[in-house]
Amino acid sequence: MMQIIIGILIGIGLFFIAADLFRIPYIKTSKAFQNLSKRQNKKTSVIELWLQGFANFLSRYLKLNEYKRMQLVSDLQTAGMDISPELHIANAVTKAGIWGLLAIPVFFVFPLISPVVIALSFAMYFKESKGIQSRIRKRREAIEYELPRFVFFIEKTLLHSRDVLTILDNYRENAGKIFKYELNITVADMRSGNHVEALQRLDNRVGSTMLSDVVRGLSSVEHGDETTVYWQSLSLKFADIQRQMLKQQALKVPSKVKRLSMALLFCFMLVYIVVMVTEIMSSMGALFG
Repeated sequence: MMQIIIGILIGIGLFFIAADLFRIPYIKTSKAFQNLSKRQNKKTSVIELWLQGFANFLSRYLKLNEYKRMQLVSDLQTAGMDISPELHIANAVTKAGIWGLLAIPVFFVFPLISPVVIALSFAMYFKESKGIQSRIRKRREAIEYELPRFVFFIEKTLLHSRDVLTILDNYRENAGKIFKYELNITVADMRSGNHVEALQRLDNRVGSTMLSDVVRGLSSVEHGDETTVYWQSLSLKFADIQRQMLKQQALKVPSKVKRLSMALLFCFMLVYIVVMVTEIMSSMGALFG
């Protein structure tokens, strides 16, 4: 036992000496830097910090073919994720590896469950690596949900001003979080370069057919075309699409209500079961007493 304690103390001492030689920052310092860089309210846990550190280390040795890398760069940009393609794959491998390591102790305790844990690790990898598509879809849906109001704003503003940069600059103050982020990039891009090309880059980043119609109209305004009828018809078209979106959201509500009703019913049944068991136990105590 004494040898084990001495070995542990020596190992800890060597770790601190190596950390000082290689200038490894403290956990608190790394957490503070991570939270500040992300500008987020949710604090990063120690486990997440270690996983991110391992993913950063692993990403240096990952090699992707040029086609896949360019595709991931485009998808990450569309999803608003400011990380490299190698780091994205490294994050997926790291999270999947945690499940894979759990299969080792599970194999000695419950051997029959270890294949399930391995299968979960593969599922985690595919979920993390392909989860970017889900994030792109959610961002696109959030922007498309806001486009009818944006088109209505453009239609009314064009009656007294045809300055596209001013229109975007004024609207972004009241825009949603995701759309505002894209408008901030576009406004800065327009101020430093060609307006039409900046609008086209906005269309390429989001990849929405509805936004393509809006960009097409704004490009026509930049070219000096008469677009009053175009914006009126586009406003009616987007209003119909928004009604369909609201109907789809309304159809999802009953299923959620059913799940909540089942949970409430289960809670009521649990209350009655606890009361019945308590009464039976007290009656048995009185009977045998």
